Amino acid sequence: MHFVADNIISPLGNTTELNFKAVEAGRSALQHFAEDSVSTEPYVAAKFTEEQRQSLEIAELTRFEALAALSAKEAIGKAGIDVSAPNVVFILSTTKANIENLHSGDEPAEAFIPSVAAQHIANYLGVTTKPLVVCNACISGVAAIITAKRLVDGGRFDYAIVCGADVLSRFTVSGFQSLKALSADECRPFDIERNGLNLGEAAATIVFSSSTGEFSIEAGTIRNDAFHISSPSKNGEGAFLALKALDAEPYLEDIAFINAHGTATLFNDQMEAVAIERAGLTDIPVNGLKGYFGHTMGAAGILETIISKEALRHGLVLATRGFEETGTSAEINLSAVNRPVVKDRIIKMISGFGGGNAAILIRKESENALQSNGAEFFDSCLTTVHHVAIDSQSASLDGQHIVCQSCGRQMLVELYKRFIADYPKYYKMDPLCRLGLVASGLLLKEKDVEPQAIILFNHSSSSVADRRYWATVSAPDNSFPSPAHFVYTLPNIVTGEIAMRYGIHGETAFFILPDRDERFISDIVNSIFKDEGLNSAIVGWIDYSDDELYTADLLLLSKT
Repeated sequence: MHFVADNIISPLGNTTELNFKAVEAGRSALQHFAEDSVSTEPYVAAKFTEEQRQSLEIAELTRFEALAALSAKEAIGKAGIDVSAPNVVFILSTTKANIENLHSGDEPAEAFIPSVAAQHIANYLGVTTKPLVVCNACISGVAAIITAKRLVDGGRFDYAIVCGADVLSRFTVSGFQSLKALSADECRPFDIERNGLNLGEAAATIVFSSSTGEFSIEAGTIRNDAFHISSPSKNGEGAFLALKALDAEPYLEDIAFINAHGTATLFNDQMEAVAIERAGLTDIPVNGLKGYFGHTMGAAGILETIISKEALRHGLVLATRGFEETGTSAEINLSAVNRPVVKDRIIKMISGFGGGNAAILIRKESENALQSNGAEFFDSCLTTVHHVAIDSQSASLDGQHIVCQSCGRQMLVELYKRFIADYPKYYKMDPLCRLGLVASGLLLKEKDVEPQAIILFNHSSSSVADRRYWATVSAPDNSFPSPAHFVYTLPNIVTGEIAMRYGIHGETAFFILPDRDERFISDIVNSIFKDEGLNSAIVGWIDYSDDELYTADLLLLSKT
């Protein structure tokens, strides 16, 4: 899959070129802010000015939707493709989308569900195929690129518009403050004096094609720590597995640099350095870009991929702004200044809540290497080993009805006590994770097949957990942001909880769709089975709107 065109809109500028030049010159969008509408205390972030915000408005769209739409429109214009054609897919990467719309807590869920926002953006752009939302916490952008590669290389689509975006809101800022993750000063990735991250807002878009181009995505992998929903594994297990799965060993002499996640938090930077060392990549230069843009959440993986691709084009390893002295136990090759390099590959790695880790290998093509992949869409031969269906009124395993004495929320407690009962963390989880734990527990109770991956879909994202967290923040005279609630405001946390419970270190993926489309779900599941060479996985639909309206329709699939 090849790059065709791209765009970045950030406080540093509205084009890729302006953003790259700013970074090359060492300019940062990070600024100190006093208390305002997004924070009850001073903070440092990369925010659009009021003038910039007004220039990025579209009457019929929200602020988030307009930001993403304008970035995508610019990239599409440069690509010159007909987005209304059936061979074009729009993939949105975001963590919280229109969460700004959640104010009093009484708004309809449709006001802030990511799949609804994606449909609005797709309609504005003129895309006629069903949009797909990748919502895998901080790794969402890279996960969206990997998803696009699978669908394009597999022949399902000829073009993929991959757009990542997030905006700052009181919801998000208060959540990170509750976790004590934010720095009061500009962040210092990998530095011995680092003490936290800065947030940022931006949108970034890449148009990919099955045909030729100057740059291509050569490989992409996703792996899970199966360790903790908000803290990285100390030995960098998931990141290490993702790097190793790239199979980059034959190209080590050709890799110009590794663009790390580099959040400047104590544990993330340490984990990444350990993973790089374990993977045998310590001689390769490493850099981080959070000192220029902050952590742009759903946009981060795409924005940083674009800037890294441009750096490769210009023969540069960009400086890690804020870095002075290595502060990790593993020695990695960092620099506070730009360095020249003449090579033709780079690695982008990223990690996030839910234990997710992702990595991609990007190649600058030589002229004689520019050729279409030409692969046919994979139609895997998959067998259902077990099938669990649960809704608020009933439950079944492999078509056999499970008699329950209760319904609604209490029915899940009953099923947990009867069939699992040995995982007290269940009672701390949000409802979506409770549903996922119970359904997967039933799937795996025979222990006849060990799943290698978890691939889940829904419509309403983490709306119940969103409302629960917002209730701890929204009261002006009684605001007490709850970190215990905040960590569940990402739908992919359910895949992380299942991975932890059953020790699953393979790919974990969460997608949000406007509606339950079995054909689209099948396309994505088949592409992951093919790309990862999977033999088994937990897959299916899991949605929790409220205590009286939820469903889990999960399969344990095995390749025959």
